[in-house]
Amino acid sequence: MNTTTLNTEALAIKTWAEKRMIYLELVDGRIVGFPADRFRILSKASDNELKEVQIEVGGYALRWEALDEDLTVSGIIAGQFQLPLSKQVA
Repeated sequence: MNTTTLNTEALAIKTWAEKRMIYLELVDGRIVGFPADRFRILSKASDNELKEVQIEVGGYALRWEALDEDLTVSGIIAGQFQLPLSKQVA
């Protein structure tokens, strides 16, 4: 079996918030999502505040100006969250 590994940087080209999830579209075509509640500041934000997310630093970071919150795209991809995943009762 022949495996080729591509070295692509995790750069965001689009981001949006929907139902307390933050989504990123990356330059390689992947779409990654994470629960806003995995970060302290975002967990306290309203749905409207979450929708104010912007891509910064050439695609390397996400920024919520009104919340004064910044997250790196590489940290999100690596799963470097501040809070544990909450267990919701189904």
